[in-house]
Amino acid sequence: MLLRTVLSLLLGLLCGSVPFGQLAGRIKGIDIRTRGSGNIGFTNVQRTLGWAWAIPVLILDSAKGLLPTIFASRLGLTPVLVGAGAIAGHVFTPWLGFKGGKGVATTIGVSASLCPASLIAGLSLYLAVLVSFGFVSLASLIFALALPVLTAIFYPGNLPLLLFSLAAALIIIIRHRANIKRLLGRTEPRFGLWLKLFRKT
Repeated sequence: MLLRTVLSLLLGLLCGSVPFGQLAGRIKGIDIRTRGSGNIGFTNVQRTLGWAWAIPVLILDSAKGLLPTIFASRLGLTPVLVGAGAIAGHVFTPWLGFKGGKGVATTIGVSASLCPASLIAGLSLYLAVLVSFGFVSLASLIFALALPVLTAIFYPGNLPLLLFSLAAALIIIIRHRANIKRLLGRTEPRFGLWLKLFRKT
């Protein structure tokens, strides 16, 4: 059991640690960590490199949570631990001094495998908040707060899944500390696409 736990976490950490946003920046000849918010995730990649790079980064960051979690059982490993490891690997990637992304896209990928009903409901809230207010960070925080509640509703009695969703939510909220301060100070930038579609001219 101990070996299975360790191997599950290690597989997740290894898959999740690939910093696709940073790699995209390197291909373009820049260090994404020195641009914009300094984050290696989708939003900063979109603001810095554009949609052509941001969409692949979003897909890959989600896939590195989804795929190892899906195949965990076939490898004799524990899916929920592999998923947790993938999120931790993304947020604390060793290749970047243990400073990675904020974990939202990878959490989406893991949740698609472990708790799809929670994910669908959570993403509906995410999109509603994003369309209403234009803040990716606020939408991400609402998604994080809602995930364990939705998991408790859709998967009652599944303690490992509930603990996973709580841990994922906590990580996302902690990684958004700076965003929370900017939201409270009304200095948080809105999503560029939202500004184009909804701002008054």
